[in-house]
Amino acid sequence: MKPISIIIIGALALLGVGASGYWFGTRTVTQSPTAPVTVKSAKAERKILYYRNPMGLADTSLAPKKDSMGMDYVAVYEEREGPDSAPSPFATSGGAGQVSISVEKVQKLGIRTEPATIRMLDKTMRTVGRVEVNERNIHNITPKFEGWIEKLHVKTTGEPVKKGQALFDVYSPELVSAQREYTIAMQGVATLKDADGDTRKSMQQLAEASLQRLKNWDISEQQVKDLAKSGATKHSLTFYTPVNGIVLEKKALQGMRFMPGEMLYQIADLSSVWVIADVFERDIALVRTGVKAKVKINAYPDKVFEGVITYVYPTLNPATRTVPVRLEIANPHGLLKPAMFAQVEISVVGEGKVLTVPASAVIDSGTRQIVLVQLAEGRFEPREISLGSRSDNYVEVLNGVAGGERVVVAANFLIDAESNLKAALGGIGHAHPGGTLDTKGTAQPAVEHAGHGAAEESKPVAVGYQTEGTLNALNADGTVNVTHSQIKMLGWPGMTMDLALANPSLVTGIQPGTVITFEIVERKPGEWVITKLQAKPAAASGNPHAGY
Repeated sequence: MKPISIIIIGALALLGVGASGYWFGTRTVTQSPTAPVTVKSAKAERKILYYRNPMGLADTSLAPKKDSMGMDYVAVYEEREGPDSAPSPFATSGGAGQVSISVEKVQKLGIRTEPATIRMLDKTMRTVGRVEVNERNIHNITPKFEGWIEKLHVKTTGEPVKKGQALFDVYSPELVSAQREYTIAMQGVATLKDADGDTRKSMQQLAEASLQRLKNWDISEQQVKDLAKSGATKHSLTFYTPVNGIVLEKKALQGMRFMPGEMLYQIADLSSVWVIADVFERDIALVRTGVKAKVKINAYPDKVFEGVITYVYPTLNPATRTVPVRLEIANPHGLLKPAMFAQVEISVVGEGKVLTVPASAVIDSGTRQIVLVQLAEGRFEPREISLGSRSDNYVEVLNGVAGGERVVVAANFLIDAESNLKAALGGIGHAHPGGTLDTKGTAQPAVEHAGHGAAEESKPVAVGYQTEGTLNALNADGTVNVTHSQIKMLGWPGMTMDLALANPSLVTGIQPGTVITFEIVERKPGEWVITKLQAKPAAASGNPHAGY
């Protein structure tokens, strides 16, 4: 082969290798992970629920349209947290009524959330009561015969007495006769000891009957033995106290005559007392006998007395709507005195674990209870809930929140100040303006009632929206022409428009061309009024909360 042919063949071979290398090189670059690759989004397109008025008016449409100023209605999409997220069974359909706040303001407001959790509700009920005498330890001294008091041994009310201590001496003709009968009967028994059995038995029965008569009159055993031993009739007998205690009442006077059954002394043992506490009607279902309680007395602030609930009274006080509960407390040192004021703490343990949220999370309007559920960072949804039992820090949720959902526990009312919360609360129970929720939470369209036209809309809530702009002119009709920035909460873009003033003095001292901050409120549908207006300071304030 000629040298020239060899050179040509070599050149062709080199060109082929280069072309192959270039082809493989381009294939490698194309498959390189750093090369741009067009990927089709796997995220499903969000569903449009309806279109709302761009100026914030209560007007919606199922089809795209423009308002009277030529502005396009804003689409409202179905909210989704992600492909795998399971929506709450209590979430509002389509995300209607939700509140959005910037993450920066969430941090400035100090908003905190906690999850709804299952726990046992332990509650400490605090109420008031009064110390009373234990009725089981009250003893009345009432002679069962007629007589006269010859001498008093216990002469004052409130005097402490001990069991067996002498109270008073009495003279009674009936008592003297009974003693004589017994003495004669005993003498007859001794005289007839040699008589036949029937005679001795009859005399013995007469003596025993006389002795039993003295015992029935509460004559002490020792006095009866002394009488049987001596056989001598005593002119007067002494009555003794049957228990240890305090004389609560004394009617006996020296020399007075008394009749059978008349109370002369009332003695109470105060080693154990009662505390009658008043429990509110709403809490009475939690109270059970055997539950322990703590009692504090103003006279002894450093002492805590422990007692046990022994009885729940079956009646309710209609004036205070409370039910009396009786506690029994040991009082060995006599510190607790009848009629003392008591502060009572009753510890109640829940019957089982229930779904709860912190008590601070509940906004109670008086007619319904609301919590703010965090759906995402800076996005919240107000929900109406049903409440059950309460503890000191938590409350049972019967309906409205699912376990694990996070609720706002701090800065609830600041969210109201920073957002359109009132309007969102007004939308609870509506899938969107003009619609409602059925029992399953499904959006239902508004229904027209025959003879009444369209269903009546709720009265709008006056909510202020703040923005800034430039005061262009003061119009002759009392309105002002302003150019304002975007108002996100209303979906308004920046524009120039005429607005009425709630008070003409708002623009006093402010010249056209001044940069201003102002607040607008919808007085009635379509009519927006400036309620606050001031010149914007030249330098921003160092206070991070300025303007809130």
